[in-house]
Amino acid sequence: MIQNIPLILAQAAPAASPEGQVSPLSNFVPLIALLVLFYFLLIRPQQKRQREHNALIAAAKTGDEVVMSSGIHGIIANVKEKSVIVKVADNVKIEFDKTAIAQIVKSDAK
Repeated sequence: MIQNIPLILAQAAPAASPEGQVSPLSNFVPLIALLVLFYFLLIRPQQKRQREHNALIAAAKTGDEVVMSSGIHGIIANVKEKSVIVKVADNVKIEFDKTAIAQIVKSDAK
């Protein structure tokens, strides 16, 4: 009985008719639609957030109040090429990578 399974399956398959042939291009339409959907739902918004974060980092200057990605609040005491020194309390300064800046809160009083 087990030896007859391929024979049974071969007999059950319908013969391909030349009228029912589908264009190979139409097989790729759902894949292309899925890629476009991924681009607009995942890739494009992430690129926009990255551009906004890079602009935020470039705008950081001494005296700005910042919130770091770790949740530490402080005032920028010095801006270096790749890092910032943040004053978090009297006589307490911590050096962070610029990419750790989550938010800049501008202060009116300097």
